[in-house]
Amino acid sequence: MISGLIGAATVLVLVTVVLPLWIVAHYATKWRAARALQPEDESRFAELHALLERLEQRMDSVERILERDGDALGGRERHGS
Repeated sequence: MISGLIGAATVLVLVTVVLPLWIVAHYATKWRAARALQPEDESRFAELHALLERLEQRMDSVERILERDGDALGGRERHGS
């Protein structure tokens, strides 16, 4: 009879204390892993955005140069074509 009560008390403690704590800890860990961007991630994105802006400016410059060279050639055949 006493061993049955000890078993029942153990199950009761596991179900009412251990299991809820484990569930809370599990989902708290998942929440931390899925949080928003870290400050260093945000700064890295800002750096990448600035790099993208510079690359777009360079591409615009290259396109303008190519258009100007194409206009300067007029109707002449281009070398290497």
